[in-house]
Amino acid sequence: MQDLVRILKALGDENRLRIVKMLQEHPLCVCEVTDTLGIAQSCVSRHLRLLKDAGLVEDVRDGQWIVYRLCKKPDNVYVTKLLRNLAQWVNDDSRVVRDRQHIRKISREQLSCRV
Repeated sequence: MQDLVRILKALGDENRLRIVKMLQEHPLCVCEVTDTLGIAQSCVSRHLRLLKDAGLVEDVRDGQWIVYRLCKKPDNVYVTKLLRNLAQWVNDDSRVVRDRQHIRKISREQLSCRV
């Protein structure tokens, strides 16, 4: 039960839920998420750490960047089911639509986010 509580707490924040929805599009580095959400990088890093600790996202190196993506092989059945359902939920929310449009336009090469 504790695993489910940790996962639901991680998803219980609007910004973290927006991050998950963005990561459904493609992996993102911290600066891309920061630019999209318009909040401090330290806040984005904290949100990503909570999502990672809950088993929802993982980080991988992509050249000179550390990028975050949805967990490809979750260890937890709750994560698997929630990510599958989240792929269908709140897709028409105006913030989710704007976020997805924004991440399609930005380029991490143009942002100052090098490791």
